[in-house]
Amino acid sequence: MKKVMDIFIILVANLLISIGFNQFLIPHQLLAGGISGIAMLIGYFSDLHIPILYFLLNLPIIVWGFVVIGRRFIIISLLSVAITSWMMTFIPTDGFVHAPILAAVFGGVLIGTGTGLLLRIGGSSAGFDIVGSILTRHYDFPLGGVLIVLNGVVIAALGYFKDNWDLALYSMLAIYITGVVVDMLHIKHVKVTAFIVTSKKEQMLEKMLRTPRGVTILKAEGAYSSMPSDVLMTVITRYELVELKRIVESVDEDAFVNIVETAGIWGKFNRLS
Repeated sequence: MKKVMDIFIILVANLLISIGFNQFLIPHQLLAGGISGIAMLIGYFSDLHIPILYFLLNLPIIVWGFVVIGRRFIIISLLSVAITSWMMTFIPTDGFVHAPILAAVFGGVLIGTGTGLLLRIGGSSAGFDIVGSILTRHYDFPLGGVLIVLNGVVIAALGYFKDNWDLALYSMLAIYITGVVVDMLHIKHVKVTAFIVTSKKEQMLEKMLRTPRGVTILKAEGAYSSMPSDVLMTVITRYELVELKRIVESVDEDAFVNIVETAGIWGKFNRLS
């Protein structure tokens, strides 16, 4: 049943993303963030089809992710790219919104909603989400700043070559709104700290230590029961949150998990002792 629900979410999410692209951004020659924005920019200045560009530009990143990350995240991301590219071929691009600012706002909402739904089931819309998952998995990388710079370069190119800086500003608005909606549906901070209270420490550790993250064991005692228990603390990225939830539920359905925002960390991120 869960797999059927995941497939349904994937279809709905990519339909929202495709509509956001074809009915809102592309008719006004606005840009989305990441790889999709690069595909749109190339498409606006050439005779190449944006859906094909979107698929081809994401393909090497997906292969990279398959080698580094693992199967589930990448399979969902590959399905997402394929479905979005396919849906974009038959969804019209005439657009029904005439004001560019409204197209930027509602296009950003649709794309952000679709992307957030994919992240919630452990996948992504590919592109910079995969790059982000790889980099933040292995390095304490300032991903947010790098993505802002990359998106800024693409947006500046649109404004310069189109000689229309209104388009660039509307594109910035669409990308900002997309990010806000993703944060609302998924989780705002790139890194989070998980505190897991469990009676099955050894089984939990066996699975958690297969990930790139270390785990710190804290001794605790129940205030009402006075029974000793173990608290497992780990710092992960938001891309790994779904996988952690899957691990916990498979080992101990009665475990208590507290997820807190992590503003910053010092020291070795890959392994905590």
